[in-house]
Amino acid sequence: MTLPQKMSGVVLTGHGGLEMLEWRDDLTVPTPGKGDVIVRVSAAGVNNTDINTRLAWYSKGDGDADDATWSGAPIAFPLIQGIDVCGQIVATGEGVDPKRIGEQVLIEPCLLEANGERLKTPWFLGSECNGGFADYTRVASRHAYRIVSDLTDAQLASFPCSYSTAENMLTRTNVGPDDTVLITGASGGVGSAAIQLARARGATVIAVTSPSKAETLKSLGAIRTVDRSNDLIAELGRNSMDVVIDLVAGQKWPSLLDVLRPAGRYAVAGAVAGPIVELDVRTLYLKDLSFYGCTVLEPQVFGNLVQRIERKEIAPLVAETYPLRDIAAAQKAFGEKGYVGKIVLTVR
Repeated sequence: MTLPQKMSGVVLTGHGGLEMLEWRDDLTVPTPGKGDVIVRVSAAGVNNTDINTRLAWYSKGDGDADDATWSGAPIAFPLIQGIDVCGQIVATGEGVDPKRIGEQVLIEPCLLEANGERLKTPWFLGSECNGGFADYTRVASRHAYRIVSDLTDAQLASFPCSYSTAENMLTRTNVGPDDTVLITGASGGVGSAAIQLARARGATVIAVTSPSKAETLKSLGAIRTVDRSNDLIAELGRNSMDVVIDLVAGQKWPSLLDVLRPAGRYAVAGAVAGPIVELDVRTLYLKDLSFYGCTVLEPQVFGNLVQRIERKEIAPLVAETYPLRDIAAAQKAFGEKGYVGKIVLTVR
């Protein structure tokens, strides 16, 4: 097909509030370079990373936000965000089989190749390069995974970032059937994905959440839920968990290590309750704990995730959908956290 020259989409014009999100009808449609495909975006999920990037939450600097991305690199504004992408390949670049045109794909969020070259430092879609909050996006062919599914585009767009993050944490901690896994922030996109994926591995799952969401999380596979306002040690006992999947951090963080058994494994991929925590190093070394910071995906993770989707081992959890033009309302609803699963933007 012949691609148009211009497209519609939302650009982030700088760090700040929702006013920094601007709808545009005059964006340039990307052209495929060597090894690239062009994807006509059908739906894109809303994620913490969208809001965190807009607010410069990732920055550890003195307020200049020069390091406000996952990789610590400055952002080139205007930026098309959107890390969760489902769509269809409509054009291919040099070295890519034209037969790929027409494939329905999910885009791997963690990029190891861009602009025809292997990256020295991984990029993230919608952060170090343009993402899916527009009609079209460009990505290296290796990161566009064909998927065969009867799920809707909006349902498929709920998977890439949250579910691959969860699968990566479970892969890094080598979760298996003999493990009891505690998941914090369990009603969010990554947390609810982690429940399903841990159960798919045969593990026993306990979820930390609010009481209003407890029954929903049990329906996903958690055998028990713990009120996030309660004392974890009093509820679960010391040395009771094999693995902690943490998306929260915050003031109660030390108790997550106390409930881990000796030789337990702790993985973290979020800090919505606060990134600065207190660590008693004696707990770490006397209990022989293993810590895993999880951002860059292990090579097998996204392919394994696509296979799980195709085998219907996991289910999409789409709480709400909004047209892309209503991104401000979608992000406001996302921040209110009154739902389980994902909010998705429809692009066509």
